[in-house]
Amino acid sequence: MEEFSLVVLEEDPANSRLRKGDVGTIVMVYGDGKAYEVEFVTLKGESVAVETLLPHQIREVRTTEMMAVRDLAGGVNAAD
Repeated sequence: MEEFSLVVLEEDPANSRLRKGDVGTIVMVYGDGKAYEVEFVTLKGESVAVETLLPHQIREVRTTEMMAVRDLAGGVNAAD
């Protein structure tokens, strides 16, 4: 995986608003892939979190996958 790759969380990070299945972008690669700095944003481009993650915690998106929406406010159909 390299910088600017889209990745999917494989587990819920501790103490985070993020959840397994959330999609982020690698913004930094550490030690030839020993860890990754990944930014997660809303659909409007607002940063939600930047996490340092290990390779087993993320995977690259697959061409057969479709993105889904999850409201961080907690409501399934919450308004803007």
